Amino acid sequence: MGYREFSPPNALRDLVECAWVVDGPAEVVRVLPDGCMDLIRMNGRIVVAGPDTTASVSPRDAEPFVGLRFHPGALPRLLCVPAAELRNDRVPLAELRSGLPRHPSLTALAAALASREPHAETAPWPLPLLRTVTSRVAAGFTVGDIASEIGWSRRSLQRQCASVYGYGPAMLRRILRFRRALILLDRGLPPSEVAARGGYADQPHLHREVRDLAGVPLACFRQDGRAANTSTQLPSGSATVA
Repeated sequence: MGYREFSPPNALRDLVECAWVVDGPAEVVRVLPDGCMDLIRMNGRIVVAGPDTTASVSPRDAEPFVGLRFHPGALPRLLCVPAAELRNDRVPLAELRSGLPRHPSLTALAAALASREPHAETAPWPLPLLRTVTSRVAAGFTVGDIASEIGWSRRSLQRQCASVYGYGPAMLRRILRFRRALILLDRGLPPSEVAARGGYADQPHLHREVRDLAGVPLACFRQDGRAANTSTQLPSGSATVA
């Protein structure tokens, strides 16, 4: 009962980070930004959860939420829709892509989407290079350094990030750093060490960023990495799938 993650299907590992499910009694689900997008079966429909810039809440009845969480930048290339157009939004998949299988599993849907030819705007880089850009942003490389490494101009990289990730490199870096901080907090590290290891200027900086992105103070995550309130915590800027 509650929130659980599962390994993705082998054929989709390059695209999908994990499958997940939220079940149990009806509740309000709190979703945190993480740089990812999700395909979610929720409340009787399949929706695309766009990239979030702050926490959101979704009421859930007794029916489970099931989802596939895609690696940062991966789902827009399948949808051929710029991620920025889906920022902080939940959109029925049928409004974005037509001709998909009826009543499929989420895995079958993802495979069908992956079989289609991507658009250059939302898939400017092959998947290995997409992972490189994501890792460089997360590690704190400057836009100039990343652009030079991949042979792009700074301006082109800035613009492309909005289509691929939903926001520019600076916001993506904040969110990936926040996600890393939650992982460290969940391991029981004290905030001072989380701030130092997570790339924050100091502990107050960590506190401000957590409140800005999670909508709750850092103390809510101290016990077990989940918000200490009545809502279930989903560590995703999107949602759930299965």
